[in-house]
Amino acid sequence: MADETPGLRLFATIPPPAGPGGYLETVRRAARRAEAAGFTGALVYSDNNTVDPWVVAQEVLTATEDFAPLVALQPVYNHPYAVAKRIATYASVYGRRIALNLVAGGAVADLAALGDDTPHDERYRRLTEYAQLVGRLLAGTPVDFEGAYYRVRTPPLFPAIPAALRPELYISGSSEAGLLAARTLGAVPVRYPEPSDGAGPDAHAELRGGGVRIGLIARDTDSQAWAVAHERFPASRAGRLAQMLARGVSDSHWVERLSAAKEFPGGPDSPYWMGPFLNYATYCPYLVGSHEKVGSEIMRYIDAGCGTFIMDTAREEGDYAAAAAVFDGARGPGGAPGAAPVTR
Repeated sequence: MADETPGLRLFATIPPPAGPGGYLETVRRAARRAEAAGFTGALVYSDNNTVDPWVVAQEVLTATEDFAPLVALQPVYNHPYAVAKRIATYASVYGRRIALNLVAGGAVADLAALGDDTPHDERYRRLTEYAQLVGRLLAGTPVDFEGAYYRVRTPPLFPAIPAALRPELYISGSSEAGLLAARTLGAVPVRYPEPSDGAGPDAHAELRGGGVRIGLIARDTDSQAWAVAHERFPASRAGRLAQMLARGVSDSHWVERLSAAKEFPGGPDSPYWMGPFLNYATYCPYLVGSHEKVGSEIMRYIDAGCGTFIMDTAREEGDYAAAAAVFDGARGPGGAPGAAPVTR
């Protein structure tokens, strides 16, 4: 199975709604296919332009047996007590654990629309306090908390949540503020990986103990993979302009860094491709090529100590099994079993 390397966690991404009606079945189908392929769970987006992530997370739990929603959690949308109550309720009703993807940023216009003009680094300080308060509420004891951003005085949270079902934390680790928050909270820092230069055992050392967000297109040959890639993500002037506009309204460090990248920063023979991001078709780099070439790049990240992979949204239902096959192939026939996925 895809996540059977010790400590490896492989998350899919739940597709966003494409229009009115039918979305719950899309969520169910995506979650079931990802679980069947061996994924640990799936990221559930949260922003001004999508549906409530907690509704989606509940549907994921209902549709699967041992699969973790990775819920994007932005402080401006929910009070810490409401979040703790939802997490405890899921644990009580489903006997399941979720994971939290802590989000400090977003488009500046989206935050401004909600009256939030907090500067970038301060948002991470607020996010740290927010997550600490959620953790204290889930600990099952009375909470008397007065911080810089939140004040709560409450008896023990009901329903109580077993320690084994408290959520694992993930957070963007692309900025110093994000990395500090990750260290403070004991969260897994997630980055957008750089192309490999084959620079020995210290290549990708910054990924040790962390995770990456990436897309994959792997086929039997490089030419087959690139044909699929260009069909899915054609270059367009409109896409480039949209990406430039998005860069201008974001204060995110990762958006700034990826926007400045070349289309092929790893060189012509590298599987690393920035085309989908630069044409505003998705939010992460891609690895494109033969199963062997893409698997070798993935193995470099794993060898560097990267334990979490959050995959881009699947464009076809077969993408879940195809991505899982890359990870299975990267380990080879001697790959060690015994994963410790989020949900187990």
